[in-house]
Amino acid sequence: MSLTTKVLIALAAGLATGIGISASEAPAARALVPIIEPLGTLWINAIRMTVIPLVVGSIIVGVTAAPDARTIGRIGGRALILFVVLLVAGATFAAAISPPLFARLPLDPEAVRALQETASTAAAAAGESVKKIPTFSQWLVELVPTNPVKAAADGAMLPLIVFSLILGLGITRLAPASRDILQGFFKALSDTALTLVRWVLVAAPIGVFALAVPLAAKLGISAAGALVGYIVVTSAVCSVFALVVLYPLAAIGGGISLAEFARGVFPAQAVAFSARSSLAALPAMMESGRSRLQLPEQVASFFLPLAASTFRIGGALGITSGVLFVARLYGVELGIAQLSTVVLTVVLTTFSVPGIPAGSIVVMVPVLLAAGVPVEGMGVLLGVDTIPDMFRTTTNVTGDMSAAVVVARGERAAPARN
Repeated sequence: MSLTTKVLIALAAGLATGIGISASEAPAARALVPIIEPLGTLWINAIRMTVIPLVVGSIIVGVTAAPDARTIGRIGGRALILFVVLLVAGATFAAAISPPLFARLPLDPEAVRALQETASTAAAAAGESVKKIPTFSQWLVELVPTNPVKAAADGAMLPLIVFSLILGLGITRLAPASRDILQGFFKALSDTALTLVRWVLVAAPIGVFALAVPLAAKLGISAAGALVGYIVVTSAVCSVFALVVLYPLAAIGGGISLAEFARGVFPAQAVAFSARSSLAALPAMMESGRSRLQLPEQVASFFLPLAASTFRIGGALGITSGVLFVARLYGVELGIAQLSTVVLTVVLTTFSVPGIPAGSIVVMVPVLLAAGVPVEGMGVLLGVDTIPDMFRTTTNVTGDMSAAVVVARGERAAPARN
């Protein structure tokens, strides 16, 4: 039985148990909640334990391993700009569209108040610096941490990510011998953290069950309806963004018809939707790029592998929607400063999504911490991640192909400018 199936069964069992406890008046049944709940908190703490070394190591390795501008040339430079612009657009789109949709989910106000009380206790470890609402100038100044170790201890993930980027750039300027030593160290750190994540995910069924029971005990039957709403909204956000942004981008920026692009991207989308892996869809992307979309060889052989490995527009949409859903679930109000933090943290962390099942959910943890939203909600989303992951991955592949078409048009025009 796959881990996904086990987690889904555990979620269903936890929701059923919690709903039964909610409907029961027996003191013995209600006494089960404080016994089960610590197991979920323990599992969440184990996930959080791995996040900082995983994110810091992955970002530094990504910065130091990437070829510099002279090696990347035109394709790499255009790729970076296009990736960042689309990720900001995707995260902003999800941040604007998701809240009003999630606000329509029926939740018992008394249950939300109970979750808020739980959230205030559970999120205490994230530190007061995460919970406070700064002015824009304070938020901007705090992007560069005066003490990166303290930022890590406080759970201030966005300043820590900025520090990691700067440190990675500094490492690229070292002499080759010193650079290789530090690259090896942070690569080993990232790989070790990834191994720990895999170990923690083995216990996911237990953790998800233990998180679902108290959630359903507080929300009652509305818990199941809220999760269905999350699946529908997240899948719809990914689909709508692809239709209104990525397809027109390919047509306008790539200079091809919508029908031609749709035919060219469909084989890769079919693989992505079924396999839930952008890398698994890479051969189909490269084949379609060459035969159907007539991409230049340098775009098909260099840009597409680069995009499949690093560019996850579906992740930006899905992670942002997931964070906003958890905020709604726990009754946490996010202002402009917090939403801006969510968008920026999502853009930066999507480049370090690990290539493992539920990788986007793991990366959601630092975004939740950065926004001051309880990370406990992430464990529940893990149990229903299969369908949203299908749409996220399909959107990833659509974004890769759309960006490839745009870059290819620039490459074809390049000789005329020389």
